[in-house]
Amino acid sequence: MKFIERVIYSIINSKTKKFLVLFITFLAFIGSLMMFPSKLVLAKMLPGKSANTFSIYVDTPNGSSIEQTQKVTMCVNNILKKEKEILDIETYLGFGSPLDYAGLVKGSSLKRGENMAEIVVNLTDLHTRDEKSFIMVHRLRPIIQNRCEKLVTGTSIKMIEQPAGPPTLASIVVELYGNDDVKLRDVALQVADILKNTDDLVDVDVMQDEIYKKFELSVNKEKVIRSGLSIEQVNQILYLAFEGMKIAVKNSENSPEQIPLFLSLSDETKRLESFSKHKLADKLSSLKLMNKQGMMIAVNELVTINEVDSIPTIMSKNLKKMVNVIAETDLVSQVYPLLDARAKIIEHFSREYEVKNTHLFNLELKDKKTGEIINLDWDGEMKVTMDTFRDLGAAFISALVLIFLLLVIYYKGFALSGIILLGSFLSIIGVIVGHWVVDIFTVDTFFLTATSLIGFIALMGISSRNSLLLIDFAISLISDGMEKKRAIAVATATRSKPIFLTAAAIILASTLLANDPIFGGLGVALIFGTIAAVIVSLLFVPILMDNTKAIKEDN
Repeated sequence: MKFIERVIYSIINSKTKKFLVLFITFLAFIGSLMMFPSKLVLAKMLPGKSANTFSIYVDTPNGSSIEQTQKVTMCVNNILKKEKEILDIETYLGFGSPLDYAGLVKGSSLKRGENMAEIVVNLTDLHTRDEKSFIMVHRLRPIIQNRCEKLVTGTSIKMIEQPAGPPTLASIVVELYGNDDVKLRDVALQVADILKNTDDLVDVDVMQDEIYKKFELSVNKEKVIRSGLSIEQVNQILYLAFEGMKIAVKNSENSPEQIPLFLSLSDETKRLESFSKHKLADKLSSLKLMNKQGMMIAVNELVTINEVDSIPTIMSKNLKKMVNVIAETDLVSQVYPLLDARAKIIEHFSREYEVKNTHLFNLELKDKKTGEIINLDWDGEMKVTMDTFRDLGAAFISALVLIFLLLVIYYKGFALSGIILLGSFLSIIGVIVGHWVVDIFTVDTFFLTATSLIGFIALMGISSRNSLLLIDFAISLISDGMEKKRAIAVATATRSKPIFLTAAAIILASTLLANDPIFGGLGVALIFGTIAAVIVSLLFVPILMDNTKAIKEDN
């Protein structure tokens, strides 16, 4: 301890050394903060979660047949079969899989139609698997999309992982609100194109039905009645031909209920050679019904074929029409791609719209010609991240204020309270630098997460305690008649032992958290933040104590 006393005494007795320590501390503080804009340290709500399963959503264009959807899913399955760490693959054509946690928040229950499919991939246990699930998804995504999406033009294949944190629809969600359906759709497609051309964004999709052409059959009631048939007969044969229906039941000893028997035309019989009224009329002409007089009447004589546009599903939120544009981030934070995409959106739409910022990152687009307003709101995991960091920031500021008020009451002054508070705040240097150091030695990106901020807030009390030990002991030595500089040096050397022991206990205990996929940020923040707090307490705080008159004036 004599060595520490000599070092501290030599520093506070030399203006050059004091300036050097203050200057290095200032540079370390500024340098650590600059790691965020320079992207040396990336912030994210929570890191990726390695799970034993993930899903693949296959969305072929609206109006696609089940055969086309199956063709794409078979392509995906053939790629997945080559992976040794995949136990089994479950394919659901025309609907989503049984609901799980991801499906509840990703909209799996809304999947209905021949153009939709979901593939559930089950992996070997994560504790025996070398590759994490999100790394596997990152590796397979470009292979699957490049090879399978081109089989049916307009197909969208999305890789869906188990959410690591709060349930969100996607990493980045752009909510578009407006009254004009056509303009809302057009803006949504333009935003989707911008997101596709933004680095680190994948699985971009517009959550809105595409409008496509289809045939509508209208039964001519007058012709049906004159033909001696009933409308029910016409409806039944049409439904039987194209959809299939129950025509009878079968009794079985092995079943407590009657087994329905379904009848439908074969796929080849139902399939049209080309999309035309003439081909459909030819199909309908082969369907005939017998009237009461025993005459056979062709169905095409009883219906009118109209080519119409499909009716898209209307999406709304808070009683306002809405279209969602979603995107996932590929092993990166959501904040940086969002800032890039937002800048591109502002630049792109400024030609036709008056773009105005409304709240945080949200925008208002006002058409320069018609005055139509479209609101663009950001949501998803990105919004949860921003809200969480905002709330934790508010909690951190509240902790600072409360600690400062308690210290002011205790010391009956602002100078010593400010020294303790400043010394505690500088532990952020260790928190940020620690994440940068760990990121160098890890395969995955080590993000500064919400749990990291929780660790930093916890460090405030530990750092404050270190400074309190020094200041109180120095004051007691000065009151006993010891010279001020010598008292500060002796207090620092004497209290360094309990400070080191406390720091060692925190560091050793936090190593258990450092390897945890979710709470690793908390462990790293406590380890490196504690190291920074010890250095600041033993070097930086004594200099501030020597430069303040509060200790001398109070005694």
